[in-house]
Amino acid sequence: WLDEFFIGELVEGVGAKLSKGDKARKLEQDKFIAAYRELRGKFIADGFFKLNYWYYAYKFASQAALVALAALAARVPGPVGLVVGATLLGLFWQQSGWLCHDICHNQLCEMKDERAASFPNRALGLIFGNLAQGFSVAWWKDKHNRHHAVPNVHAGESGSLFADPDIDTMPLLAWSDKMAALGAKSKNARFMIGIQKWSYLPLLCVARFSWLQQGIQFAFNVGDDGGIFENSLKSEELAKVQEAFLTGDERRLEQALLVAHHAWVLALVAQRGSLWGGLALYFLAQAVCGLLLFGVTSLGHNGLPVYEADERPDYWKLQVTTTRNISGNAFVHWLCGGLEYQVDHHLFPMMPRHSLPAAHERIVAFCAEHKIKYNEAGLFDGTLDVINHLDEIAHDFFKSFPNL
Repeated sequence: WLDEFFIGELVEGVGAKLSKGDKARKLEQDKFIAAYRELRGKFIADGFFKLNYWYYAYKFASQAALVALAALAARVPGPVGLVVGATLLGLFWQQSGWLCHDICHNQLCEMKDERAASFPNRALGLIFGNLAQGFSVAWWKDKHNRHHAVPNVHAGESGSLFADPDIDTMPLLAWSDKMAALGAKSKNARFMIGIQKWSYLPLLCVARFSWLQQGIQFAFNVGDDGGIFENSLKSEELAKVQEAFLTGDERRLEQALLVAHHAWVLALVAQRGSLWGGLALYFLAQAVCGLLLFGVTSLGHNGLPVYEADERPDYWKLQVTTTRNISGNAFVHWLCGGLEYQVDHHLFPMMPRHSLPAAHERIVAFCAEHKIKYNEAGLFDGTLDVINHLDEIAHDFFKSFPNL
């Protein structure tokens, strides 16, 4: 099956001659890669990639408790039942997101002969992706794999496959001057860029609807666009790849579980006893989850350098320079579901979440040794940095493009 990826034979001793500066950079890069591999080997030898079954037994049990308490609270009349039920349901979705993230990175599957146990991993992904959250897990894995390959890389007008779909938020949000420039001739885009520092948090509250929509489009093959966003998702090459990614029984299983998700959510919100009460619970829970889920994932990368597809640095520097850790207390660590160690995760994506705190100090020292900036901020300070970054992009945009 690898034949389709064959592009030619490598002839030794033949290639472009490197300048003195390029040779020095290559030597530095080779040293970094060797040191990274050595560090990874030490982590493996020290058991950092071994799964703690008790930790995930606790996570599964706590998820069951969250959704059960949400259903009980939904039956309590009045605003207290509404707010508590919606908050617990939103937290259930958010924490299911972190669990699905761990599962789809093969963190819960022991490796044998360099391969993860595929059946339990697939089953758990479907449970915490499609059934629990209403997202197509195949759609999410396709999107997330591209994010890890090229975080904060923008496709521009080329529709390149080498682009991060997580920053593909035009015309609603522009994360770089070049992204903003794409909206220079659009009245709607100019309006949204002008208010983006104010619209950022409200957009997080409704962002979950976009994921629900795109998951349904992917699983049911509805429409030929990428949802409400434009830009890199318009690639014809990417559309072909995605079409072949989910077929046959796999597609039908995902479709059935997405329907089951909306069925159990409908049953839960119906506990309010009235149409308006059920709608209030549903939309409030969506807002809670959106703010807490996408607020954390956004903080992990947004407000940091954005590279064009043909101008990105080498893989390792790209991973670290575009990623931000979140500092905080025990509650922040629980809330962020392991993504408070975003830099560490991007360097070692298959390391189980529970091993990241112990690995953190070694990774910080590793980055310092190789003179790579390690980004870290508190939950609120980091969010303020993101908002200020959006404001700076908008200011520069209207300075460059004052009129239509």
